[in-house]
Amino acid sequence: MWLTRAHYDLGHDSCVPNPRAILVKWPSGEPFRSLVIGIAGGSGSGKTTIAESVLEEVGTDAVLIQHDSYYHHNPDVPFDERARINYDHPDSLDTDLFVKHVSELVAGAPVDIPVYDFSQHLRSGETRTIKPAPVILLEGILVLAEPELRSLMDLKIYVDTESDVRLARRLGRDMTERGRSADSVIAQYLETVRPMHLQFVEPSKRYADLIVPEGYNPGAVGTVIHMIQRVAAGGEL
Repeated sequence: MWLTRAHYDLGHDSCVPNPRAILVKWPSGEPFRSLVIGIAGGSGSGKTTIAESVLEEVGTDAVLIQHDSYYHHNPDVPFDERARINYDHPDSLDTDLFVKHVSELVAGAPVDIPVYDFSQHLRSGETRTIKPAPVILLEGILVLAEPELRSLMDLKIYVDTESDVRLARRLGRDMTERGRSADSVIAQYLETVRPMHLQFVEPSKRYADLIVPEGYNPGAVGTVIHMIQRVAAGGEL
């Protein structure tokens, strides 16, 4: 089965073909073959909300793995130095381990993924077991920027949201969920988040098969779920 690469203007219930459309191979639903879907976009773009909404709708037939579970573990580095690491650069992530785990899931083996403590900038020492599933969702700002990850994906999605909206969302998230101050979040945004977005994240949009404008919207989630359900059931798009 083949899927045309297109820019879907799902926020306005219409589909606008991408002029640079190409064809990408979509699995035919053969036994034990997981569908691997990558969801990328800038920090605070709404990609996590979309991934979690898809996960909720698809249920036990899907698993979600986040790239930021795979930040390198640096226990020998003092806290102040760990806090200054550029966590928006690809080198901050153990993508080799991420690729290994995704490949193992596709092959039918369970994996134990790291649990990262964002308040301490360290892996917690705990792991979370993920079992193989028909649908594997990969989410993170850089999942489309890494060639080895892209090669594992059957569908690549980019969530395209304006920078002011992304910053506001990041402030709320990091202060509430990660115990950080507003000053530290803004400083990090200016020093690393924005420059890395322009250097690595935004350019990765060109690899997307679907582009979702302005973050979460029901039409985007509905389209992705419909595609998953049809293909996973052995049907055609």
